[in-house]
Amino acid sequence: QVQLVESGGGLVQPGGSLRLSCVASSGILSIYTMAWYRQAPGKQRELVAVISSGGQTDYADSVKGRFTISGDTAKCTVYLQMNSLEPEDTAVYFCNANQTWLGDEYDYWGQGTQVTVSS
Repeated sequence: QVQLVESGGGLVQPGGSLRLSCVASSGILSIYTMAWYRQAPGKQRELVAVISSGGQTDYADSVKGRFTISGDTAKCTVYLQMNSLEPEDTAVYFCNANQTWLGDEYDYWGQGTQVTVSS
């Protein structure tokens, strides 16, 4: 029943910045692990950044130092601040919510937002 809606994608030049937002339908940020994935043409979907309900974060090596994931529990929103963008960052970016409880996995996805980095 969880719904995730991404926004903030677009066209940006190399070296530019974008801020993606993911709005959830309920206050799941307090109990779910939230993450951003991306999928480029011809490639598999990959994990970009993750934040736990306790605020712990982790990033793919390719984006460390450039991307920052954060959450606003009151607004039910997760953000991905992307700086120093490169053409290799071009992909559809997806928001994900995940929780494992008593052996059952709960996994939800947004529809995705396109990020294109090009001169």
